[in-house]
Amino acid sequence: MGSQKRNRELYLDSEALATLRMCKEGILSPVTRLMNKQEAEQVDATSAYQGKYFPFSFILAPSGRRNEEVLKSAKKNDILDIIVNDEKCGELVVDEVFLIDREKRVEKIFSTTDPSNPGVADTLRRLGNYAISGETRINSDEVKKYKREIQEQKELLGAKKISAVMLSAKPFHRAHERMIRIALDKSDLLVLFLLKPYKHDSFTYDIRYKTLKYFIDNFLPKNRVIIIPFENTYLFAGLDNIILDSIAAKNYGCNSISIGQSHQGIGMYYDKNGTKSIIDYFKELDIGITMNVVNEFVYCNECKTLVSTRSCPHGRHHHISYNSELIYELLKVGVLPPAVLVRKELSAIILSHLFPNRFEDLTGKFTNFFPGTGLIEEMNEEQFYMQIMSLHQTVSLT
Repeated sequence: MGSQKRNRELYLDSEALATLRMCKEGILSPVTRLMNKQEAEQVDATSAYQGKYFPFSFILAPSGRRNEEVLKSAKKNDILDIIVNDEKCGELVVDEVFLIDREKRVEKIFSTTDPSNPGVADTLRRLGNYAISGETRINSDEVKKYKREIQEQKELLGAKKISAVMLSAKPFHRAHERMIRIALDKSDLLVLFLLKPYKHDSFTYDIRYKTLKYFIDNFLPKNRVIIIPFENTYLFAGLDNIILDSIAAKNYGCNSISIGQSHQGIGMYYDKNGTKSIIDYFKELDIGITMNVVNEFVYCNECKTLVSTRSCPHGRHHHISYNSELIYELLKVGVLPPAVLVRKELSAIILSHLFPNRFEDLTGKFTNFFPGTGLIEEMNEEQFYMQIMSLHQTVSLT
């Protein structure tokens, strides 16, 4: 009995696979499949696909010598195995293979080809010279599950107003809390899309999820809030990320999306009619979802509370910014951020994750250092941080 002929293999990374899954399940609609050469060129020239806005062509052009050899020799109707992390994850039925201009592709996404831009450098690294179009046969059950979860909760609540917030929660701080509460006030159901990073990071998706889930379970009506993992792939790294986020949220079933005023995609641009904001541009596109821009929040040492920069009468020299990168730098070196920036319970969760067993030799010795119930108690890492924070917050001696 002769051996069965094996399909040739196309090697992709997890980002590309996740993007294909979103496309297959309509999360990027009107785009639901890989574009051929003619479609790709038309979309890049017009930013439109099937009469609807889409910022750039949706193509698959994997890098690597092995991939290029396979693509150059592929014929129409050939079947290629999709390999990710040395495992077969699906198949691609070849329709067309065509040469692309890598520099133009990158410029279309990022409006620059400057390699010092992290997104540009990363995309150039993973972008090959040839693109392939065709039918993909891949398992997208996970995306289906999240769509179904939103729909079931929508039906359970009879929800009409479904809002979305995209956030990385690195770390989750007080300004995020305020933004979520504002969105929830205007919604029957709030969908929090928690961005999943692909690069290695000590601040893992799991710890981001844990802190966000803790906040929801303890401080919000949790039946009206859903956390959905969102594959934060290269597709969403460019200047059009707000628009692509909105398209994805709409296709998940949301009818509005809230973004912060300090979001990197918000800014001014120029057209023949003068200066406009991205919000004006968004309205012109008529994507089918409403965008709500939430004012920037700061802590004011005169107001002694979290305030909007639009409503606070005091100058910026009285304001503490909720800068996620700076707060994360404190956490990375093991410092508890002030509770006005990050809720103490969340800081305890994060630090116990970043520094496991940090107080292994101290928790027993310092049992009598903290107030307690009078009973013999064992203290874990999170509780140790909480007790320290409680001492920080005493006021009679400060």
